[in-house]
Amino acid sequence: MPDIASAPYDLSHISPVWGRAIPESLIVSHGQGAYLHTVDGRKLLDFTSGIGVTNTGHAHPRVVAAVQEQAAKILHAQVNIVYHQPLIALIESLRSVLPAQLDTFFFSNSGAEITEAAVKLAKQATKRQNIIVFSGSFHGRTHLTMAMTTSKTIYRAGHQPLVPGIYVAPYPYAYKYGWDEDATTDFCLKELKLLLKSQTAPSETAAMIIEPVLGEGGYVPPPARFMRELAALCKEHGILLIADEVQSGFGRTGQWFGFEHFGIQPDIVTMAKGIASGLPLSSLAASAELMRHWPTGSHGGTYGGNAVACAAGVATIAAMREEGLVENAARQGEVLTAGLRKLQEEHPEIGDVRGLGLMIGTEFTTPAGEPWTERSKAVAKAALAEGLMLLTCGTYDNIIRWIPPLVINEGQAKDALGMFERALVKSA
Repeated sequence: MPDIASAPYDLSHISPVWGRAIPESLIVSHGQGAYLHTVDGRKLLDFTSGIGVTNTGHAHPRVVAAVQEQAAKILHAQVNIVYHQPLIALIESLRSVLPAQLDTFFFSNSGAEITEAAVKLAKQATKRQNIIVFSGSFHGRTHLTMAMTTSKTIYRAGHQPLVPGIYVAPYPYAYKYGWDEDATTDFCLKELKLLLKSQTAPSETAAMIIEPVLGEGGYVPPPARFMRELAALCKEHGILLIADEVQSGFGRTGQWFGFEHFGIQPDIVTMAKGIASGLPLSSLAASAELMRHWPTGSHGGTYGGNAVACAAGVATIAAMREEGLVENAARQGEVLTAGLRKLQEEHPEIGDVRGLGLMIGTEFTTPAGEPWTERSKAVAKAALAEGLMLLTCGTYDNIIRWIPPLVINEGQAKDALGMFERALVKSA
């Protein structure tokens, strides 16, 4: 690596297209567990996890060792040409945490790429052309996945016309509608059935894709009844159900995958982010029968299933099993949720606290019940000054999301709550 002057750093050659989720230009030297260390000596409790990626924490020893060992053997072995041991081992690891019928895999590099792959598989398997997504969705930034993303206009603006054949149904976001879960479920199912009558007939609908916990759209878990009836509706009409587990997978919600909370069986599951503790890797899983409908050569990719990334994925799953990180996510999620709800009693601008495991949203609203973007951003900024890294999300950026590494302990969860409480007071 070339020598880089210690300070000031020249950041002018980094494309400004990358939005700044953290207002300061933090430059990190290293990370360990739940903490990031900056070049100017700050130690920050990282409750962003690189946007839900570093589920095993920063520089987990087992993952680091696996990467180092594999890098000394082979960096790249292209799957169209040869197979390699980490790929085969990762498939076995994934089979151990997924339903038995989801037994066949395709690998790529990112969440957007694997979502696009899932749509292509669904279209080939059903010979249908349309896709239903849900309001508030985020599925990626490729030309197809932009068309499937409805959480913010910034992801789509200036890129039209987008890929056609994408239809949007309401997501059961009870707090937004101001209804209870049953009323919200009834409304959203009614509108979904209307969509199948008025805009895209079942006979031309290949798949419905849904995030088992709405991610960028606000960290909203759906009612269980909605998910069960959605799965039944898909089965009734021969429409494939795709669970987008890019952000909610790999223990984040206190189960290996978010869909497990609802007792449903997706036809296709997409995975990325937490799969390899930070190395670029994504996967989709489906049944062998479904995969047989995907014509050989109709999809691929140079780097998908990279040997080093696959080795990291195997080590990630092993570490999560041995250290009980899925169960820890459920436990620490309860600690954080209870603490946040207590703070909600003292700070009514926190209109809602919701989530599953360590995928929690705190929504800020004005006394009139309107989204309070300025307040959420001010609190997140004040939290950073206290040493806690948090991100906002939602269409109005009025939701602070809690996505710490799954390795956090109760002490760190309570430290974060204390920093957040001080931030609420200081930013008021």
